[in-house]
Amino acid sequence: MKIKLYFVLSLILLLPAAAWADFDPKAYYTVDGDDFEESETINDAQAPLNVTFKANPSNIDEGTVPSYEWKFVKDGNTDPYITRYEENTEFEFRESGVTAVSLYVSYGDGNDPELISTIRVSISTSLLEMPNAFSPNGDGINDIYKAKDNHKSIVEFKAYIFNRWGQKLYEWSDIDGGWDGTHGGKPVKAGVYFVLVKAKGADGTEYNIKRDVNLLRDYTEGFSGE
Repeated sequence: MKIKLYFVLSLILLLPAAAWADFDPKAYYTVDGDDFEESETINDAQAPLNVTFKANPSNIDEGTVPSYEWKFVKDGNTDPYITRYEENTEFEFRESGVTAVSLYVSYGDGNDPELISTIRVSISTSLLEMPNAFSPNGDGINDIYKAKDNHKSIVEFKAYIFNRWGQKLYEWSDIDGGWDGTHGGKPVKAGVYFVLVKAKGADGTEYNIKRDVNLLRDYTEGFSGE
């Protein structure tokens, strides 16, 4: 009996002490200047979207050194398309669809990594439309020719403005930028101009928009530029 008891006590002493820590994984991102944090789902976000994932460990036992794995898995797949080995990681989402971002933690004790939490990130399909008119008259309504505000998930964008003789008057590459109806610092005449837009959506859609642009200087309140 004493031999058996001694044997059992010896095994207990040889076993490694359990390593413990608490985690509160969250995703942090910014949209239109506002900061957000999520612990479960980011719904219908627009690309490109920069997200910082943090494990937020606490109550870590003395001597415990957690090892981290962030696995990014597209819906419909089982294998991650990227794995990050750090406590906090940043990623830019540029493709439409849903990605499951899972945090696994291990403690170097030979055990398999433990799944702590999964955050799902949903990126919308793309949309891009350009208006056919604008009125740069300083009234604060449609003074800038730019993409319609309903644009979604455009990851590449380039726009050019030409006059009727094919002369390039302006170009811009910021989806939220636009043309103020000037050339060389001077207002151009009212009339018909031409816009060429080459863009790409997060869903792979290639946009090649060519259309007339009516520059109107006599319109004020109520003009929509549709």
